[in-house]
Amino acid sequence: MTTTATQDAPPGQRSQRSALLVLGAVALLVVGFAIGFLAQTPLRDDAAPNPGADSVDVGFSQDMTVHHNQAIEMATIALSGASDPLVKNLAYDILTTQQNQAGQMQGWLALWDAAPLPTGGYMGWMTDDGGHSMSGMGGSSMTGPVQTMPGMASTQDMTDLRAASGPALDVLFLQLMLRHHQGGLTMMQYGEVHAETPAVRNLARTMVNTQTSEAQLMTQMLTEKGAAPL
Repeated sequence: MTTTATQDAPPGQRSQRSALLVLGAVALLVVGFAIGFLAQTPLRDDAAPNPGADSVDVGFSQDMTVHHNQAIEMATIALSGASDPLVKNLAYDILTTQQNQAGQMQGWLALWDAAPLPTGGYMGWMTDDGGHSMSGMGGSSMTGPVQTMPGMASTQDMTDLRAASGPALDVLFLQLMLRHHQGGLTMMQYGEVHAETPAVRNLARTMVNTQTSEAQLMTQMLTEKGAAPL
């Protein structure tokens, strides 16, 4: 996505083009989110009650919105600042896919009269057959809701990503996004199996397939750059 003309342009023009890329990314985010929000595909039989506040459907949609929002932010940074065109292409794909999915989940939550974002921690909706929380890492610790979802970048991680440039930005973005994808996989797999609403299960399945493929690609790209996953 970075052309030779852009690379050879004076610094002032490059800065202007970077700013335009950021504005374009924000516009895509807003439009795609709106499209997803307005995609009111029938979710349940009209006679069926809405999913409860403690349901997998609501918890998944709330938590994955938060998880997606950070991926969107990271992808926006990479789209405007990465030096490798392949990294920019990947960032664009992630940004447009996940902002559309976040819009869908927010649309469902609005239809269900549910809060748009979680309160009181994350992943409390993931339980084993005995009703115990599976929110611990890997689903092995029954500790109740957690304050940070697996794979999420820290405040310092995000600061470092914004400050990075060139090949260093390429590598750090791939590392953070790979960890982000891997961390969210357990939630997506759980939603695919346990959500009551077919549309939610289908979306979770799509997330699993897409992000597994992207994770494989990012692992390969890191190897080619002589870097390792975090």
